Amino acid sequence: MLTRRTVLAGAAVLAAPAISRAQAAPIRIGEINSYSAIPSFTLPYRNGWQMAVEQINEAGGVLGRKLEVISRDDAGKPQDAIRLAGELLDEQKVDVLSGGFLSNVGLALSDFAAQRQRLFVAGEPLSDAMVWEKGNRFCFRLRPSTYMQAAMLAEEAAKLPAKRWVTVAPNYEYGTSSVKWFKALLTAKRPDVQFVAEQWPALGKIDAGATVAALAEAKPEAIFNVTFGPDLTNFVRQGNTRGLFEGRAVASMLTGEPEYLEPLGDEAPVGWWVTGYPRELVETPANKAFIAAYQARFKVLPGMGSVVGHALIVSIAAGIARAGSLETDKLITGFRGATFDTPIGAASYRAIDHQGTLGTYVGKTALKGGKGVMVDWRYADGANYLPTDEEVRKLRPAG
Repeated sequence: MLTRRTVLAGAAVLAAPAISRAQAAPIRIGEINSYSAIPSFTLPYRNGWQMAVEQINEAGGVLGRKLEVISRDDAGKPQDAIRLAGELLDEQKVDVLSGGFLSNVGLALSDFAAQRQRLFVAGEPLSDAMVWEKGNRFCFRLRPSTYMQAAMLAEEAAKLPAKRWVTVAPNYEYGTSSVKWFKALLTAKRPDVQFVAEQWPALGKIDAGATVAALAEAKPEAIFNVTFGPDLTNFVRQGNTRGLFEGRAVASMLTGEPEYLEPLGDEAPVGWWVTGYPRELVETPANKAFIAAYQARFKVLPGMGSVVGHALIVSIAAGIARAGSLETDKLITGFRGATFDTPIGAASYRAIDHQGTLGTYVGKTALKGGKGVMVDWRYADGANYLPTDEEVRKLRPAG
């Protein structure tokens, strides 16, 4: 498992004897993300990976070499991400590709990596297709996927008396995958539930009033929400105004993450089951140390994006160190089964599907001091919310 101590100790052991540390060229990581499209998440994410690079380099680097990240902005466009990935490989000569936010962008980068036969480590894209239906040997994914987070929420939703459910999700890969798995997993636990209506607003363009009205017309007992960012803010505001949430249970993906919960202010919903990051309330040594270092470096509190950015670089360092090489085939072998520490828990990359076992927090929303917080939360270890190897073999192409 890669920790600060093992990075320091391993740097000397893994250093190439014929090349002094001072002379060795840096290991170059090409990072692509939607900085201008989703700044609320990606800017804290960038802070997180910058801090990880600094910490690893201060501890001696990896394979006796410093890490260097060359970053690009895909503006949330798959075609731009592919163009930039080509530039990073061909002109900047990066050793590894990384990043991604939107699922459709992540899938495009994964496909490009397979075509070029180069390693791509996805941080944020959540679509299960990245590791299952469209998975390939060149792509690894860090964050808990749509399947994993839907499973966490379905576990709580199954305990509710509600039988009539409606769903609202952005109309692209992340939204459709989240709804598909939540329906399947909840129905498996509760065959008596019905899904009576769906709303599919375009990402970033939700007509919240019309969406809320359509959901209310179906007379649901519970709602599964997958909107985030400004769409979530508009949905919550219209839902509060029109009484959509009164007397109804809600299960909501990502809403407990500070990037999405804090902008709601005193309009934050109460009693929703959410996945998220209760930040200062998590008093583990790793999280407290992370928050202290992040505040010292950036003068603000971290978000979930910060955790993802930091964990992504640490995981890449762990995979490279385990591989002992930058050759693609050896990197793939090294990443399969690589373990690493993160601010919110230890994790690894599964060999069978290249999915990270990083978890997240599950709890309820509440209002405290005029702002939304998570209460009654627990850490859900990602390893406990993944299908069996036998099930994965049915979903994933060989290779």
